[in-house]
Amino acid sequence: MPRTYNKIRRAELEHETHQRIVEAAVELHRAEGGNATISAIAERAGVGRVTLYRHFPNELALLTACTGHYLGINPPPDLDAWAAIAHPLERLKQGLAETYAYHRQTEEMMTVAEHQVAANPVLAELLEPLEAYWLAARQVLARGWSEGNNAPPLVEESIGLAISMPAWRILTRRQGLTDADCVTLFVTTIEHLVSLGAAA
Repeated sequence: MPRTYNKIRRAELEHETHQRIVEAAVELHRAEGGNATISAIAERAGVGRVTLYRHFPNELALLTACTGHYLGINPPPDLDAWAAIAHPLERLKQGLAETYAYHRQTEEMMTVAEHQVAANPVLAELLEPLEAYWLAARQVLARGWSEGNNAPPLVEESIGLAISMPAWRILTRRQGLTDADCVTLFVTTIEHLVSLGAAA
């Protein structure tokens, strides 16, 4: 029994150490971006470099764990819930409101990631599923704006712009708009595009 207990306790301690390293890496990457060093991560986690490398032998392993951890505690909005809203206008309003709340929640880390992706192909590869998510989000929000299967011209592209963090950042940080203002702006724009398409 003591031997079994010791094995379980060792496994628990290993898991705790693993988690501390991941959380330390996420916090330092958020604060320092690419300047976060292995030594600084190890120090913040309260472990030695050897211990860190035992858990994460390379950059891919560490970044994979960090990305999974961050997105696990900051999941993007539920596309199935959006798709369940039959009326395209109401779906768009809900989708934009949830998107902007998510951007506000994750802005600091995602801004760091944007700056690092070009210089870090490992990170770029790890963020591909998130890029695919936003493409799917655009398609979900573009459904139903016409009688056919396809949205009127420029509607899907406008929605892609509307849900992008850079566009949201410019409007809120530089232009001083609220999230509700951004919803109104893009909803009005898309309604206008749809009306133009219907009149053509």
